[in-house]
Amino acid sequence: MIIVTGGAGFIGSNLVLGLNRRGYDDIIVVDDLTNGIKYKNLIDCQIADYLDKKDFLQKIQQGFYPAEKIKAIFHQGACSTTTEWNGQYMMENNYEYTKILFHYCQAHKIPLIYASSAAVYGADNHFKEKLEFEGPLNVYGYSKFQFDQYLRQKQSNLSSQVVGLRYFNVYGPHEEHKGSMASVAFHLNKQIKESATIRLFEGCDGYANGEQQRDFIYIEDVVDINLWFLDNPHVSGIYNTGTGRSQTFNDVANAVLAYHQKGTLEYIPFPEHLKGCYQSFTEANLESLRAAGCKHQFKSVEEGVRLYMEWLNK
Repeated sequence: MIIVTGGAGFIGSNLVLGLNRRGYDDIIVVDDLTNGIKYKNLIDCQIADYLDKKDFLQKIQQGFYPAEKIKAIFHQGACSTTTEWNGQYMMENNYEYTKILFHYCQAHKIPLIYASSAAVYGADNHFKEKLEFEGPLNVYGYSKFQFDQYLRQKQSNLSSQVVGLRYFNVYGPHEEHKGSMASVAFHLNKQIKESATIRLFEGCDGYANGEQQRDFIYIEDVVDINLWFLDNPHVSGIYNTGTGRSQTFNDVANAVLAYHQKGTLEYIPFPEHLKGCYQSFTEANLESLRAAGCKHQFKSVEEGVRLYMEWLNK
């Protein structure tokens, strides 16, 4: 049995599909379907059961699912809205919930692979998994940062695998429900279909129009990294999950334009409310991931966006 929290979400549902492709169908999906549109992400998934996130904690603590039958828990569930400033909610949902799962997994020697975030780095441009390079700019980033800190305190005495994956800018199928938090590729595809014009922010932080750079990673690569750690239960720690290569928003826009073979690109003023809390550059340092033995080769923006456009427009 494998448990995937946040299994109806973007990364979680793709992870379930990745497990299905490997022959796993004894999968428990845990999520919060208050946003009911997420059910669509599960239609193609083969799972054994679905549980609400609150019911799940009660059931595992009561032994409803025998711990010895759980092969691993992929903890993808979180509030990932970077504009959410209710710190009490964010810490309860992202930090305390993860702590409970951590202690459960340690007590029963169950591998735990959880979603951290590149948001822990804030404005620092080193992107190395070390405390001196970390300084989140919002409470979402802090909630992820704080659990990474909690793990570091416990890391020398682990009874089973614990892996934190710091996701960079993930894009791909099954993100439609995220609304404004969906990827730039998703929004540009929608814009070009509606008006034949796609829009990016003007330059900021010394970058020219559309030249802000992010480490954009296609969802299939994220799934492959999660499954690599499942295959290597002796490896624990906190690892960046990006391509190791930053590309510009203009690169994404040009890939969308190339797919549709039409449309124009224009730039709009940079939003005032994002100034001072916006990452204009991200690029995963992959030294730790490579040192752990993972040799996965990542898709470029041009490769990933083409695959995504084919899926969105089929």
